[in-house]
Amino acid sequence: MSKTSSQAITCKAVVCWGEGEPLKIEEIQVEPPKSTEVRVKMLYASLCHTDILCCKAFPGPLFPRVLGHEGVGVVESVGDEVKEVKEGDVVIPTYVGECEECENCRSGRSNLCLKHPLTLHGLMLDNTSRMSIRGQDLYHLFSCSTWSEYMVIDVNYVIKIDDQNNIPLSHASFLSCGFSTGFGGAWKEFNVERGSTVAVFGLGAVGLGAISGARIQGADKIIGIDKNPFKKDKGEAFGMTDFINPEESKDKSASELVKEITGGTGVDYSFECSGVPSLLSEALEATKLGIGKALSIGVGNNASVPVSVLSLCCGRTLKGTVFGGIKPKSDLPILLQKCKNKEFELDELLTHQVELEDTNRAIELLKQQDCVKVLIKISSID
Repeated sequence: MSKTSSQAITCKAVVCWGEGEPLKIEEIQVEPPKSTEVRVKMLYASLCHTDILCCKAFPGPLFPRVLGHEGVGVVESVGDEVKEVKEGDVVIPTYVGECEECENCRSGRSNLCLKHPLTLHGLMLDNTSRMSIRGQDLYHLFSCSTWSEYMVIDVNYVIKIDDQNNIPLSHASFLSCGFSTGFGGAWKEFNVERGSTVAVFGLGAVGLGAISGARIQGADKIIGIDKNPFKKDKGEAFGMTDFINPEESKDKSASELVKEITGGTGVDYSFECSGVPSLLSEALEATKLGIGKALSIGVGNNASVPVSVLSLCCGRTLKGTVFGGIKPKSDLPILLQKCKNKEFELDELLTHQVELEDTNRAIELLKQQDCVKVLIKISSID
């Protein structure tokens, strides 16, 4: 047993005190894990647009809060009922659980477990926090808070990385949300068929994941849409066949440009990964009449967005997703194996790296044209 396994740990973490306020590095206290929980020493975390949205009070004003939901770390201590992992195991945190027993898990129709749900209230499953600062409770982000030297998470939200995987741990961080969400959209949500056509709106980590998933599924034409010309090379590295920069054809809509490339018919599948409200209708309209399917992945500040009723009435399908339909226990090990086999190159995502103390700079870096993914280095394996 670790000497600190039954004690609170004082460590550094990134705390957001209120909407729009600068992030602060604070000393916080992290409690020992309860019976079904593990405490994790974080090695790396990464920055996702959802973290920025949470700074802006999405999905609610939960402050003060320790941010971060992508990462990889080492189990420091475990609760007395934990059997799945042990101290010293390397794990990836997830924000979706999988009990393998509830109606949703057994049905195969949803990855949203009913027993271990997506948590939006900023607390653990027992509605309490494991983090505090100067006696004040801190809210978690989803099931974890990875921008901290230590964090506590229920064991049902972690996936062990086997020693045999032998992948860079910095890359493993990217699988805990963004890239996997896009990849899963093509793989699990739509099961893109070989020879089909695909459009991906927004070529961040999620969009590049969708491109990679569509390529591995065997899509014949994969069109990337982004106003940033830097993203063209990134898209091609993951399997994009065509690139559209809407800024270069302002007299035509993005959906019209997609239809031009596809002989006027549109694509079989479309993925909206940017969170820009107007692009959801464009993504839907870019699909084939009567049979086209569009997946809403990107999330913005807007609680609702306009969607063309006419596009829906003409037989197209619009669907939403959480984590791209991926089930952590069943599907993430498959992605880890694909990464090991170099079926996709996650190092293409990494464009910048910062220390935990420079997280505010990480947010500024994400606004730069050449930025895809910012890695936050927290600690190293002892």
